[in-house]
Amino acid sequence: MENGGTSTLRIRQVLLLFVLLGMSQARSQSGGFSLAEETQRGSFVGNLAKELGLEMGELFSRGARVVANDDKQRLQLDVNTGDLLLSEVLDREELCGSTEPCVLHFQVLMKNPVQFLQIELQVRDINDHSPVFLEKEMLLEIPENSPVGAVFLLESAKDLDVGINALKNYTISPNSHFHVKMRVNPDDRKYPELVLDKALDYEEQSELSFILTALDGGSPPRSGTASVRVVVVDINDNSPEFQQPFYEVKIPENSMLGSVVVTVSAWDLDSEKNGEISYTFSHASEEIRKTFEINQKSGEISLMAPLDFETIDSYSIIIQATDGGGLFGKSTVRIQVIDVNDNAPEIAVSSITSPIPENLPETVVMVFSIRDRDSGDNGRMICSIPEDLPFTLKSSVENYYTLETESPLDRESKAEYDITITVTDMGSPRLKTQHNITVLVSDVNDNAPAFTQTSYTLWVRENNSPALHIGSVSATDRDAGANAQLTYSLLPPQDPHLPLASLVSINADNGHLFALRSLDYEALQAFEFGVGATDRGSPALSSQARVRVLVLDANDNSPFVLYPLQNGSAPCTELVPRAAEAGYLVTKVVAVDGDSGQNAWLSYQLLKATEPGLFGVWPHNGEVRTARLLSERDAPKHRLLVQVRDNGEPPRSASVTLHVLLVDGFSQPYLPLPEAAAEQARADPLTVYLVVALASVSSLFLLSVLLFVGVRLCRRSRAASLGLCSVPEGPFPDNLVDVSGTGTLSQSYQYEVCLRGDTRTNEFKFLKPVIPNLPPQCPGKEIEENPTFHNTFGFNIQ
Repeated sequence: MENGGTSTLRIRQVLLLFVLLGMSQARSQSGGFSLAEETQRGSFVGNLAKELGLEMGELFSRGARVVANDDKQRLQLDVNTGDLLLSEVLDREELCGSTEPCVLHFQVLMKNPVQFLQIELQVRDINDHSPVFLEKEMLLEIPENSPVGAVFLLESAKDLDVGINALKNYTISPNSHFHVKMRVNPDDRKYPELVLDKALDYEEQSELSFILTALDGGSPPRSGTASVRVVVVDINDNSPEFQQPFYEVKIPENSMLGSVVVTVSAWDLDSEKNGEISYTFSHASEEIRKTFEINQKSGEISLMAPLDFETIDSYSIIIQATDGGGLFGKSTVRIQVIDVNDNAPEIAVSSITSPIPENLPETVVMVFSIRDRDSGDNGRMICSIPEDLPFTLKSSVENYYTLETESPLDRESKAEYDITITVTDMGSPRLKTQHNITVLVSDVNDNAPAFTQTSYTLWVRENNSPALHIGSVSATDRDAGANAQLTYSLLPPQDPHLPLASLVSINADNGHLFALRSLDYEALQAFEFGVGATDRGSPALSSQARVRVLVLDANDNSPFVLYPLQNGSAPCTELVPRAAEAGYLVTKVVAVDGDSGQNAWLSYQLLKATEPGLFGVWPHNGEVRTARLLSERDAPKHRLLVQVRDNGEPPRSASVTLHVLLVDGFSQPYLPLPEAAAEQARADPLTVYLVVALASVSSLFLLSVLLFVGVRLCRRSRAASLGLCSVPEGPFPDNLVDVSGTGTLSQSYQYEVCLRGDTRTNEFKFLKPVIPNLPPQCPGKEIEENPTFHNTFGFNIQ
């Protein structure tokens, strides 16, 4: 750029110098070229050498250069060929404006000799611009009484092109009131004019709009448009008129307050004040004025109070439109309220029965009706209850239902039902109402009492206090109320000899059993009876159970000594030969205990002896034996005190006194007379009774002891001393009982005692063992005597 500016400056300086110094010697020539505007850069303009008539190469040799008046290089010269080329795109409107023709002047400077040539470049116009209106919208106010043919001036359009491409004509969009014509001013400017073809009527058409189009003469022609709005100026001569004489609108009843219900519209063919309209209600009721409000300017009718389809389903309103001149028009608006599902169904209970008896099918529980204040589908309803309940709904007359049992109920399975009755309408959205009832099932006596056990076992210790509570029986009844109230009773015993009424009693209310008197294990060890439970229903139902009472033994009996007898008469004296060895069986204390178990386990103990250490008592069987060999120095008479003790808690005991006589041999004088013994036995019948009773229990034990002693005596020396012993008169019973299970003797000690008291010289079979499968030898049968041992008193000892 700097190099170009410097060259230009130098050229101008040289040119000025040549002009001043050699003007007279230079020869001047001119040439002209033509080019359309907007031609592309580098386009060929013309051949300068040919235009100027110069030889080929002369422009190069003379240093030809093209210079513009405004110093802008719009043309470029090829000095080798002489061609002029376009350096930039030319815009005719920018270069020349509205001047026509548009000619650009250039100078060609050559040296040797200096020569200044003038060339012209004419830029031809092309139609590259459209007519343009300075105002896109034109407003004309024309009174409605303007005469036909009146002319109204419009704004003209401007086109930058010239010549044939310049603005040529105006047109207007088709309409029935105006046409346009073009006027040419003396300055050759073209203006459009609007000409009224048809009289205007404000009431018919207060405003007209159309499009004004300006066209140029180019090919193809270009155009520009503007909007023309004609406002007809009114004169007051018309009353307001509504668009519709009758408006009908539907509005939901749940519309929001303040919402626009409808907009009424009236027009007045007049304008300005005479055309200003205000809207009011005409002859409206108080209900309408409270519910609706109308905007006096816009005609909007708004909702001011809630609507209720169920109360008022439609409104009819007269609307009055009044203009500024006092003229008015009327229209009627009918507002139809549309029902919406805004009311839930309602349930009205007519009757209800609760409780209801069980076991009865199709029992009516409840009678009720349903209703919905809505209409259509919104008022259609469906009534239902849960499916898992033994109830059903039955429809009777319109909207009336009965709730009934579907099958017999069982109170014992479920005594109470919570039923939810649901009523749903068919609206959108669906609304529902629920009603909850509780149905109680009353009891029917359909269940017999049931004991908790079919049999009961009770234990009671003997010697109990009377009225002792010994246990309880319990029964349940699945029924309720009086049907479940039980009464307990004793059933007649199966054993007619069992005095049940004197043994136990039962509390009729709670089943507690009581012993009426003191029980004795030795008299009654167990007894069984039946109990019954009867409810108070109608008819009454009952059930039975068995009760077994076991009497537990208590240590209430002291040991009783069977042998030797302790009847207060002359004591029994045991004879012991002085030749007896240590361990010699002197006698055996035989005792029994009326108790059982460990209370009857007996132990023996020597409490006192005349000469300690001479005799001993075995603790488990009561055998009295010599502890050592007898000597001559031992006293002939000995007194032993033996205690018999049971194993009860607390323990009980009895004592017996034994008289032992040490003899050298047996003799008659030591034995008492039989008459004396018989008198003694008759004198004490109670003792005899006890002896006989106890002997029936322990006879086998006594028999075993006697037999054992007899065998031992037979093995000893046949020499024996005589002794005295009192023997009760009369025979013992021959039915002997084994007491090994409850006494202290083992199974091996079984004895048979046979006594005969018919003569003074009685025979005494002593300590003979019982041999299995052999009959015992008793009085009345042949008795084998031992010839080696027979005394004057008739004792035969084997």
